[in-house]
Amino acid sequence: MKKHNFNAGPAILPQIAIDNTIEAMKNFRGTGMSILEVSHRGKEFDAVMVEAIALFKELLSVPEGYQVIFVGGGASTQFFHVPYNMLNKKAAYLVTGSWASKAKKEAELFGEVVVVASSKDKNHTYIPKGYTIPTDADYFHITTNNTIFGTEILTDLDSPVPLFADMSSDILSRPVDVSKYGLIYGGAQKNMGIAGVTFVLVKESLLGKVERPLPSMVDYRIHIENGSMYNTPPVVAVFTMLETLKWVKAEGGLEEMNRRADARANLLYGELERNKMLQPVAQEDSRSRMNVTFVLKPEYVELEKDLLAMAKERGLEGIKGHRSVGGFRASLYNALPLESVQALVDCLKDFEKSH
Repeated sequence: MKKHNFNAGPAILPQIAIDNTIEAMKNFRGTGMSILEVSHRGKEFDAVMVEAIALFKELLSVPEGYQVIFVGGGASTQFFHVPYNMLNKKAAYLVTGSWASKAKKEAELFGEVVVVASSKDKNHTYIPKGYTIPTDADYFHITTNNTIFGTEILTDLDSPVPLFADMSSDILSRPVDVSKYGLIYGGAQKNMGIAGVTFVLVKESLLGKVERPLPSMVDYRIHIENGSMYNTPPVVAVFTMLETLKWVKAEGGLEEMNRRADARANLLYGELERNKMLQPVAQEDSRSRMNVTFVLKPEYVELEKDLLAMAKERGLEGIKGHRSVGGFRASLYNALPLESVQALVDCLKDFEKSH
């Protein structure tokens, strides 16, 4: 039975990235050794790192003056690396979900943090608007997509101070005007690869401004100077990321990823609006294309386990909602084919017919 992978992360990968990683585990680029055992200082892996950085920049059309590093750990580690490097006196944060809240909490260790707006009052079902960003802040931090609650910022915001973004779960899903950002970071395990590697894209002129001393492993400048090789990088994760980046380019780049994201989201949200038993969680103008959250209407809520069981029988994996929201969540990342979304829609239609 075909499996349809709707997991929120780690998540579905392009099959070619899986296949090429498996092959590299057997014989990495003709070395006769597995990528699991080669030196990260060897010319073969050095070429992987150089190519991955260059391709990431190419896909995102990164302008001059920006640097890219790939480091170990998840985006949660960057919650404190960012303010460590960038927060001198004050930072502004937009709180739109659990990860934004955690990022804000870490920043509070380094200086004053102003919450310009929060969607907590409605359990993060919307993206706040009409807030004021303090012009004396060192930066303004946003989380562009909220995997748990299913909301997303789909435009590149204007900010009077450097704009920083956690793009863990929607990176590479649409073209981005990088020039509007001072820093973009995220974990790879949604749209870029497997868990273990994190990307940081930073405007170089913003570095070196904080007054505190920085530990070497935290200092972005040191990782830049060393080509993301200051310490041993997550070798396999970087390789799989490169294979995923190659796939994105071969499939048509970010314009094509954006088109596919619209197609997947429109198909599923259309069914959720039509189906008498279901309703989306997020407000319409804030809905995520990456993580679609939905619930059974109150009069059908006791059937939740039945719907999950039917989905499981049909090979639909990972649609149980996060405990903070309940109900269901379908993650629609780049590598998910439209046929998988159609399989989910067919399941929802058949469930409605049988009740």
